[in-house]
Amino acid sequence: MPTRKSPSPVSLAVAAAEEALRHVDPEQPSAALPHLRAAQDHLTRAIDEAMASAVLAEGSTIRTAGVLAGLSENAVGPRLARTSMLAAYAAPDGGRVTASGVERARYDLEQGRHRRADEETAPRPMRFRARRDT
Repeated sequence: MPTRKSPSPVSLAVAAAEEALRHVDPEQPSAALPHLRAAQDHLTRAIDEAMASAVLAEGSTIRTAGVLAGLSENAVGPRLARTSMLAAYAAPDGGRVTASGVERARYDLEQGRHRRADEETAPRPMRFRARRDT
């Protein structure tokens, strides 16, 4: 019996975004906002996971992945550190994945020792926090 391949993190995030968008009623903007926010969070996750896949499996550079996603190179490292594929390779001091972390992950993948982050230990998505309440 052939083993069934589990869906990729990108496809799971896209499906979750689609599900959130199904609940959006454009005629009720206030009710739509939480669903739109959820869809945005899922799409952000899909972008991050796609960038991780591009740099790890396709050999893309961090800079190229950022350009393709419309991000600066400096914005990519912290986002890669939140992905299932590269969170285990983040620099312990900075919470970002660097080019050396990507190289190590590629080597481990080639050797069959690639480490994936647990859902419980993976960092949560970044959120905006106001500096003050005024």
